[in-house]
Amino acid sequence: MPSQTAFEQEVARLIVDSLNLEDVAPEEIEPEDALFREGLGLDSIDALELALAISRAYGVQIRSDDENNREIFASLRALSAHIEANRATS
Repeated sequence: MPSQTAFEQEVARLIVDSLNLEDVAPEEIEPEDALFREGLGLDSIDALELALAISRAYGVQIRSDDENNREIFASLRALSAHIEANRATS
């Protein structure tokens, strides 16, 4: 069972907090598990809310019409990697 990196833990907390996932602890989100459908069970509205939270927290814009959204939101690990690669440096 792969463990979360420190940044994946941070993003997992953002997911849980921004989506008010009361029945999920950030550390319970497996890095490679799907965020949508069979994984966390997120939907398109959750994706929009999460994209907004990511924009606020990290300065990374994820457009709803981005053709790579399926890959970006595939898992906690994929989402964290996308944020790290594109985040605004201060």
